Amino acid sequence: MSYLFIFLLAICVVVTLFINLHPVFGRNPNSGQKERYSKFGNYDNGKFVNQVPTKMDMNAFDYFSMIKDSISGAKDRNPAGQLPVSKIDWNKIKSEEDSLTWFGHSAFLLSINNKKILVDPMLGPTASPVSFVGSKRYSEDMLHLIDEMPPIDAVFITHDHYDHLDYPSIKKLKNKVNHFFVPLGVSAHLIDWGVKKEKITELNWWDETEFQGLTVAFTPSKHFSGRGPLNRNSTLWGGWVILGDKTRFYTSGDGGYDTHFKEIGKKYGPFDLTLMEGGQYDRRWSWVHMTPEESVQAHLDLNGKNMMLIHWGAFTLAYHGWTEPIERAFNASEKFGVSMIAPAIGETVPLDGEFSIPASFWWK
Repeated sequence: MSYLFIFLLAICVVVTLFINLHPVFGRNPNSGQKERYSKFGNYDNGKFVNQVPTKMDMNAFDYFSMIKDSISGAKDRNPAGQLPVSKIDWNKIKSEEDSLTWFGHSAFLLSINNKKILVDPMLGPTASPVSFVGSKRYSEDMLHLIDEMPPIDAVFITHDHYDHLDYPSIKKLKNKVNHFFVPLGVSAHLIDWGVKKEKITELNWWDETEFQGLTVAFTPSKHFSGRGPLNRNSTLWGGWVILGDKTRFYTSGDGGYDTHFKEIGKKYGPFDLTLMEGGQYDRRWSWVHMTPEESVQAHLDLNGKNMMLIHWGAFTLAYHGWTEPIERAFNASEKFGVSMIAPAIGETVPLDGEFSIPASFWWK
């Protein structure tokens, strides 16, 4: 028993040291930041909170049912083979025309007002702090694409979860990016990873700023944050409004359906294109992720003209089939008369007001 106790203690010490010392976990906001955040209405007792009380924990039955689903759930949770990536047209991306290039999940490159903007550039192979645990990317490792990208005017982060804020991607990007826009608290991670403080702007919900002719606003979502077991909700989460001369754009970040979409639509709509999360949903965490049908309704609440589903097509983080989100979203869009695009991974969509790129149903 003594040897067993020593062994378990040693494991606990190693894990604790790993979490506290390995840079992939980032760093918590410092005391000065926490003091500043304490004056905000969405910060309570050292943690950020949603606009409405949100259940964040599952009961024992939920955990047992998850184990059961992982063993006997949907057999098509992953593609049969590696997903192809379209040959990226860098000349089209480098042109002065507004466009969008999707890299799977919630990562994309937005060209707007001839500014190159990366949002949630998770281009690494695993949505996890360690390579041997966590969901593997369906397609090839995309980190090499950073070397091929033109200079990036700005990176926008929606929150600090591993499938949105990727340590290897930021390390590779940091010297290629002019500026980073992040939620409150996320600067602590970036500074720890070598991004200069003066290149980072933190925003709270409803904060608005100008960036090289663009109007940028950080908007609420109903979600949570954290990169380790002891720092949940130490940083903020949300979506982004980006308004250019020709394109009014919105991306939701992660979050459950609620009234904030109507608030955003009233303040900043209509939008030419909305990118709505609608994958990795489950009844056991319905309060922090939308179903595809809720994503379509949120798009309508936002007064959006065209919609694209994100948060799918790269990683398995839930128990539904990997193509189920896009298929359900298309069914809902047809029911409610919503114009929806679904580009292939790596495909560049012109944002010319017509959105004439038809759905290729490439996932079939």
